[in-house]
Amino acid sequence: MSGSVTTKTSEYQGTPVVPGVGYAPVIRPAPRPVPPADEVTVAEDEREAEVARLRDAAAVVGGRLKDRAALATGSASEVLAANAAMAEDRGWLSPAVKQVKNGAGAVVAVSVATGKLANTLATLGGRMAERTTDLYDIRDRVIAELLGLPEPGVPTPTAPSILLAEDLAPADTAGLDASLVVGLATSLGGPTSHTAIIARQLGIPCIVAVTGLDDIESGTLVMVDGTTGLVVVDPDPDTANTAVAESKSHLEQVSQWEGPGRTADGHLVDVLANVQDGAGARAASSTAAEGIGLFRTELSFLDRDTEPTVDEQAEIYSQVLDAFDGKKVVIRTLDAGSDKPMRFANHPDEANPALGVRGIRIAEGNRGILYRQLDAIAAAAETTGSAPWVMAPMIATASEAEAFAADVRERGLKPGVMIEVPAAALLADRILDHVDFLSIGTNDLAQYTMAADRMSANLAGLTDPWQPAVLTLVAKTAEAGARVGKPVGVCGEAAADPLLACVLVGFGVTSLSAASAAVAGVGAKLESVTLDQCRRAAAAVLTTSSTEEARAAATAILG
Repeated sequence: MSGSVTTKTSEYQGTPVVPGVGYAPVIRPAPRPVPPADEVTVAEDEREAEVARLRDAAAVVGGRLKDRAALATGSASEVLAANAAMAEDRGWLSPAVKQVKNGAGAVVAVSVATGKLANTLATLGGRMAERTTDLYDIRDRVIAELLGLPEPGVPTPTAPSILLAEDLAPADTAGLDASLVVGLATSLGGPTSHTAIIARQLGIPCIVAVTGLDDIESGTLVMVDGTTGLVVVDPDPDTANTAVAESKSHLEQVSQWEGPGRTADGHLVDVLANVQDGAGARAASSTAAEGIGLFRTELSFLDRDTEPTVDEQAEIYSQVLDAFDGKKVVIRTLDAGSDKPMRFANHPDEANPALGVRGIRIAEGNRGILYRQLDAIAAAAETTGSAPWVMAPMIATASEAEAFAADVRERGLKPGVMIEVPAAALLADRILDHVDFLSIGTNDLAQYTMAADRMSANLAGLTDPWQPAVLTLVAKTAEAGARVGKPVGVCGEAAADPLLACVLVGFGVTSLSAASAAVAGVGAKLESVTLDQCRRAAAAVLTTSSTEEARAAATAILG
C-alpha cells in the first residue's frame, strides 16, 4: 500500500546495530493478550484443578520454546533455550501457584507473580533488567494458552516488510524470516541486547533505541539503514530502491570473502567466530572463520539442576574442538552469575549481581567447579589431540590472573584472561606477567567503564562500543600486549562492526572474534584497507570526545 508521513518528522535516529538497508511497509507485533478484569475467586474444591491448568500451560509454552531452540542455531538457539527454562522457573511459577491455592484465578496469578518478579529484576539493573522483556513474553504466552488464544508475537508477513516494535522478545526475534523481514527497528534495547545479537546472526538490518518510533503507523513505507542508524519515513522511492540495491550488491561481494584475515598490505589478523556449543561450532566451520575466539561454555548448562560431570563436559568441549580440528580454539570458563545464574553454583542473593559474584569469582566459594571444568577441557584436548587456549572471565587483579594461570598450566593448557573490568585494562601489563594472552570483552567493558546498564535503551549511547573512553582502554590493553609480544584479541560485539574492527587492528589487536554471520563482513573490510590506514584511524579516534566524532574520524580515513 502507499505510505504516508505520520508525523512532521521524516527521519528518526537510533543506534545502528546490523548494517544494510531495507525498504518496505511497516508491520508491528500483534497486541498482547489482555486478562479479563472481572475474574472471580476460584472455589476451594476447584483450586487443585486450576493449579494443574496453570502448570500445564507453563509446560506447553516451555515445550514450544524448547522445540524452537532445537531447530535454531547460534545465539537464537541460546536465548530460546534460556526462555524455555524461564517458562517453568520456580521464581514466578511457585508464587503463582500459591496465589491460585489461595483462591486467585490462574490468569490473574500469572500476571501478578510475573509482575512482581519483573519489578525485582528491573530494580537489580545490569543484565538482570534485560530479563524483564523475556519474562513479560513468557507471561503473555502462558496467559494466551490459559485463555485459549493464539500465541502472541510477530505476524508472519506475506511480502517483504519492515518490523517496528517497542521491543522484541528473543522468541519473536529468533523466529523471523530474513527473506520477508527486511529491516528491524525498536524503541528500546541496546547494541548488545538479545534482539541486536540475533538480528546480527540473521543478517537483518537493525537499529535500536529509536526515539519516536511509535509515531509510525503500520503500512507506512519506511527505509531502515542499519549502517547510519536512520529510519526514514516515506522516502523517495527511487532513492530508497537504489540504496537497497547498492547494499545488497555490497553484501553479496562481502559474502564471497574466504580469508585468511589480513589487511590489503598483508598484515595478518585472525578472524574468528563466537560459539556456544558443538552445533554452533559446526555451523561456524562452514564460514571463513579461522577458528573459535570465544566458546561460551556456560550456555550449555543453563538448564541444568546439577553440575555436569567431567565426562559430560568433556564430550561437549570435544565437539567444538573437533569442528575446528587443528585450528585455534579459545575456551572461556564458566561466566555464571548476573543474567546467567547456574542452579548448581549456589549464587548468593545480591543487590546488584552485575557487580557481584560472577565469572571467576564463583570459584572463590567453590574451587571444585573450576577444577572440574579445567579437568574436562584437558580431557577433551587429549581425546581430540587439540591444544585449546583457556581464559577466565571477570578477572580484576593480577593476583587473580596468576592463580588462574597456575591452575591452567598444571593441566598442560595455555592460560589467558578476559579484559572486561576497567581495572584489568589499566593493569594489563601486570596481568600479562602471568598469562599468555588477553581477550577483550567490549560489551562488559563498555558497561563498567561508562557506569551504564548495557541493556538500557535510555543509555544505549553510553554503552556504544565507539565511546572514546572505552576505546582508550582497548588501546592501552593492546599496547601492553604488543610490548611483550603476547596476543590480544577482541571477542565482544565491537569485533562484529567492520569499521570498528579496522580501528581495533590499528590499536594492535591481533584477533577479532564475532558471530559467524559477521565474519565475512569483517574480513572483507580488513582486506580493503592497509595497516597504515588502520593505525591512522586508530590515532584519530583517540583524539575524539564522542561516538559521533569517533565514527566520523574513522570513516574519513577508512571509507
